Amino acid sequence: MLAILILQVKDSPILGLWFLNKYATLADMVQQITKGIKISVKTKYEGALSRNLNTFHNFSYYITIENKSEDTVQLTDRYWKIFDSLNATEIVQGEGVVGQTPILKPRDVYTYKSGCILQSNIGTMKGYFTMMDTDSLKTFSVTIPSFQLTTPISSN
Repeated sequence: MLAILILQVKDSPILGLWFLNKYATLADMVQQITKGIKISVKTKYEGALSRNLNTFHNFSYYITIENKSEDTVQLTDRYWKIFDSLNATEIVQGEGVVGQTPILKPRDVYTYKSGCILQSNIGTMKGYFTMMDTDSLKTFSVTIPSFQLTTPISSN
């Protein structure tokens, strides 16, 4: 059985507190298509880190970008909003992803792995990629669906 307690935090997306027993499973992927570009996200909890008597939670996320359009596109920029339930919202933006600005022809797929460290054991991320149509040179935003970062909870 899976029970969810939902909290609404001022002007932020809904954060879920997950209470699990040994039979519960969480959906491990979220997906969204914007203008023919499909974004899929999987997350993984990598463990706790200690720094200066503080504990931090290390998460990795895997992003898959599929070009389901008929146009060749290039990912030029990223924009992230990171919500940590114990900290202020962090904005991360910049050129490309993991040092790359991939070009995706129709039906191409690009996957990368990155990470995030939170002070709390609950957070969310969402954002968008800026893409450019390589023929027209017009740019457009592709939504990265909101996804949760949660630590596993042991059952007794």
